[in-house]
Amino acid sequence: MRVLGSTVVLLLVGCSAPMPSAMVVFDAGSMPMQTVDSGTITEMDAGSTPVDAGQVLDAGTSLIAARPYVLRVPTGASATASLPLVILLHGYGASGAIQNGYFGLSAEADRSNFLLALPDGTTDASGKRFWNASDACCNFLSVPVDDVAYLNAIIDDVQAKQRVDPKRIFLVGHSNGGFMAHRMACDASSRIAAIVSFAGVAFKDVTRCQPTSPVAVAQLHGTADETVTFTGGDFQGVAFPGAAETQRAWATRNGCGMTLTETGRLDLVTNLAGDETKVERYSGCQRGDVELWTIENGTHIPSFSQTAFTGAVWRFLSAHPKP
Repeated sequence: MRVLGSTVVLLLVGCSAPMPSAMVVFDAGSMPMQTVDSGTITEMDAGSTPVDAGQVLDAGTSLIAARPYVLRVPTGASATASLPLVILLHGYGASGAIQNGYFGLSAEADRSNFLLALPDGTTDASGKRFWNASDACCNFLSVPVDDVAYLNAIIDDVQAKQRVDPKRIFLVGHSNGGFMAHRMACDASSRIAAIVSFAGVAFKDVTRCQPTSPVAVAQLHGTADETVTFTGGDFQGVAFPGAAETQRAWATRNGCGMTLTETGRLDLVTNLAGDETKVERYSGCQRGDVELWTIENGTHIPSFSQTAFTGAVWRFLSAHPKP
């Protein structure tokens, strides 16, 4: 078990082909330094739970031993209460700690009393961490890695160590992590109650997503996103859908009516005037709500008001436990 330091300098790279010209970077001059609350933060690996000499590690435990993750237990959590679990998935080239510094989810975990897991993707030959999420993003160098199995192993590991409410397991992802959140909603729907994907979309080929259990999905995306463009595009010739296209596909899967109705507006971004984020919801969904949150003139890495952003994300997730 290793205790992590509390300060993180942001260096976020968007989900794009691994070329210097396509990198989206925040340095100290473009955004104030963010901090991660110290709280109770531990790195979970094979050494955090004693293993008998004769015990054979199963596949899930082996995955965790090879790729440790950080688990944050909220301050003041009861030893007897079952808590929600949120898994935060970072963008291409970032890390769980960096993503948490940007979003500020650890503070929300303390306010709202949920477990927060911060895993890291695999590092490719270019030195960038990635999730093998879809054919478009972001396993650009074809590394043989099964991130669905890895994230399922994290869920198993947290459940073995903490009291987790199985009806309230959620994913939040940014960019490549948003793609991965959609992938988990497709491939591990029996375990995932809801996701919030920011600037990451699903498969262009809708037949590659066949959930067997209801999952609520909120897609947050900026219309001025220069990396994962709002209307869709491609990475290295492999197409990805737009934000609205992604949500139309989820509306079909979830048995919604195809009317998208504005339900309100949010002020999430500090350098855009007014309530810049339009919230729309599909009507009559039978298998999980589907919402599209459009940040008008929002970029790939906007300057979020952390409290407003994480509060809105948690309100959506907490309102959508497994039926």
